[in-house]
Amino acid sequence: MAEPRNRYSTVSLTLHWLIAALVVTQVLLIAAYEWTEGPLSREFVQSHKSVGLGILILTLGRIGWRIANPAIPLPAEMPRWQQRLARATQVLFYVFLIAMPLVGWAASSAGGREIHWFGLFEWPLLPIGGGREMADQLMDLHEAAAKGLYLLIALHVIGALKHQFVDRDNVLHRMIPWIPRRP
Repeated sequence: MAEPRNRYSTVSLTLHWLIAALVVTQVLLIAAYEWTEGPLSREFVQSHKSVGLGILILTLGRIGWRIANPAIPLPAEMPRWQQRLARATQVLFYVFLIAMPLVGWAASSAGGREIHWFGLFEWPLLPIGGGREMADQLMDLHEAAAKGLYLLIALHVIGALKHQFVDRDNVLHRMIPWIPRRP
């Protein structure tokens, strides 16, 4: 009988870390947008929109990959409640990484604000009315979701560090190639 996989595939690792880097980029872009004014500020928000839609596309690709290549099993010695929390966290990441760009896209659409995808082409707006008022409500939802995502990221990082330094169960080794496997 073949030994179960104990590391994620190169595709899974690449998508995970690329999306993580883009999420950090989003935080920096929105901070830069808030710290600047005028045309430069608008460039930062336009880049934020492009990166957000890129995250949406990559997340959908990651879900497709995950369906075709199921997750590797969690360590058998991991308590069941931790296994459930780990899987719930993964699902919530997918929910946030899809919902946030969709809500941002809807807000731009409601407000009639163009989206120039990385300057390559104009991203189509959704057929949403409501004007500035609807756009503001959607942006409030988008910002609340960002706070939820920050909380989820903190939970994820704390869990990974707990597994590495407290449980010492090789969970972090599965996602970071250069961390050696513990015996």
